[in-house]
Amino acid sequence: MEKLSKIGSYELLAEPFHCDFSHHLFMGNLGNHLLNAADFHSNERGYGMHYLNTIQRTWVLSRLTIEMNEMPIAYERFRVDTWVDAVVRFFTSRNFRISKDNRVIGYGKSVWAMIDTATRQPVDILNIRDGLISQYVDVLTLCPIEKGSRVKISGDAKCVRSITTTYSDVDMNGHINSVKYIEHVLDLWSLDWYKQYRIKRFDIAYVAESHCGDILNFYLEEEKEHTYAVRITKSNELTTKEIEVVRCKLVFVKN
Repeated sequence: MEKLSKIGSYELLAEPFHCDFSHHLFMGNLGNHLLNAADFHSNERGYGMHYLNTIQRTWVLSRLTIEMNEMPIAYERFRVDTWVDAVVRFFTSRNFRISKDNRVIGYGKSVWAMIDTATRQPVDILNIRDGLISQYVDVLTLCPIEKGSRVKISGDAKCVRSITTTYSDVDMNGHINSVKYIEHVLDLWSLDWYKQYRIKRFDIAYVAESHCGDILNFYLEEEKEHTYAVRITKSNELTTKEIEVVRCKLVFVKN
């Protein structure tokens, strides 16, 4: 296999049906573009899903941080650069740089694990193709945003919404899609709120899987002005016990 560059670059389009009332790309759709770029990058270099599917392995997103100075506008073309900056046995970290018109408008950071699709247990990433991913680690290219840290939320957080997951929430792995959580969280604020504020930074950590028919409960707490923590739990018809599945943190700024 030809040795490719460590950084992958992908030209993308902010399609109008992926944009909100202000004509800016939805944060959830930007998240999809970043995950697609990660998929393209890993497949091109031989350790992506095209290969992993043949050996009962898959990548699982553990954490994602997106920090944007501005969002692409409908019909605008933008570029996502992505690269792996570290790998250990059970986790790897991947960065993103988002730009348009030859200027950077945001960055992202992510952490991924690899699991066995039959057992759902972690797999040693460095055993895949003799540690091929190690050849593509780039420690020189900077991603100048802070890494996500554990989101703290108190027991006083109020449950502000509960939903039952349905068909359109489920991905090809049979569990709730990573980006669907982002979309459901963003719906906790009204249209009037988004007329005044935009998302500056979004951190999300995935704790456990949930599945179609599960009830998701959203607990919201304001950390400080314009900064919020959200905890998502799941329950279902078999148990009323709530199990944590996601924690996230949002920072808003004035439009």
